[in-house]
Amino acid sequence: MTVPRPPRGTRELLSAGILAGPALLLLLATMLLPVLAVFVIAVTDWQFGAGHLSFVGLDNFVALFGDAVFRASITNTVLYVCLVVPATVGLGLALALLIESCGRLRAFYRAVHFLPYMATLAAMAVVWEALLHPTIGVVNRTLQGLGWPVANWLRDESTVLPTLAVIGIWQGLGFALVLFLAGLKAVPRDLYDAAEVDGADGTLDRLTVVTLPMLGPVTMFVVIVTALRAFEVFDTVRILTEGGPAHASEVLLHTLYVESFEYLRTGYGAAVTIVFLLIVMVLTLLQAKVMDRRVHYS
Repeated sequence: MTVPRPPRGTRELLSAGILAGPALLLLLATMLLPVLAVFVIAVTDWQFGAGHLSFVGLDNFVALFGDAVFRASITNTVLYVCLVVPATVGLGLALALLIESCGRLRAFYRAVHFLPYMATLAAMAVVWEALLHPTIGVVNRTLQGLGWPVANWLRDESTVLPTLAVIGIWQGLGFALVLFLAGLKAVPRDLYDAAEVDGADGTLDRLTVVTLPMLGPVTMFVVIVTALRAFEVFDTVRILTEGGPAHASEVLLHTLYVESFEYLRTGYGAAVTIVFLLIVMVLTLLQAKVMDRRVHYS
């Protein structure tokens, strides 16, 4: 007796399920289930290591927005992003244009600027701590030699956040630079020739008429990725300041870490995580929607 073969469409569906099944299970286990667990924990009073928990509803979120430290962390995170993103994107584009205009040593300049992005930020934070030391640090020694005022960069409420932003710009600059260099390589030379025929033969004209419009997709990608990395700042804050002084450098991820793993308030920390994820998602979608209107894809 011959067993009838299933229809072709059914066989293809089964084959697709067998091939994609392991990846889907891995995605479910590593991403979707943990996210679901965070939402469940956020509505409980569970403490890390405790054997019991109770449902508290939205109490964690009410306490969250009534917490002055949490409000300070949101403000500091937004200020940090506002400092890091425009400077990183602007300097990355400017350096890319300069390197592309150089006749020699392009590979050397690319490597030098990309090294900070490849370096372990925790190790580099220790180096920055030595450079910014108030008495023996190279930065203050140099400023003293020039006759300029010095500061305790990491212990002064007015300078700590801009100082951390400078470190963030230094670390992300190489990534933005490499992407802009790749974007510049993809601009067709014919467009510059056509612009020159139309009278746009100056450097500034070529930049505004051809280069910047053609770099639209790359710029949008760099802005979004740089903003996401800036929102995720944690290493430098944890190593250099631990959120101080007086919570002047407290950021969202550091607040999440302290609440979850130092105070062991896991339910409260899960609520911080949800707020963090929502802020990042909303801002990313807004950035993409606003910038997409200004991007030329062809």
